[in-house]
Amino acid sequence: QVQLVESGGGLVQAGDSLRLSCAASGRTDSRSMGWFRQAPGKEREFVAAISRGGGATDYADSVKGRFTISRDNSKNTVYLQMNVLEPEDTAVYYCAVLLSSYPYPSRRLRDYAYWGQGTQVTVSS
Repeated sequence: QVQLVESGGGLVQAGDSLRLSCAASGRTDSRSMGWFRQAPGKEREFVAAISRGGGATDYADSVKGRFTISRDNSKNTVYLQMNVLEPEDTAVYYCAVLLSSYPYPSRRLRDYAYWGQGTQVTVSS
């Protein structure tokens, strides 16, 4: 069983930056991990994912070039650096651990088994 705790969210202005962290209670170095977000009234959507070794990453088109996902397996932590934030980025952000040992990033929600409680990111215009 893996427990995930996200942190780093907050209220910022458009153009600002935030860095989200996701700390895992157990070892996650054998699992790819991802970040998803859910805005009010919308479905949860893929944001970014990283392979278990950190060598491969994938991003949603809406955040490509602005967000960077990374991980530190020695700390069982995955990060999401968010730059040039836009009001459209306002959402609750969740990190998740892939269910299987598939070594590459995945965009599919159903591939993820463990989820954090989420951290709120609000971007004002």
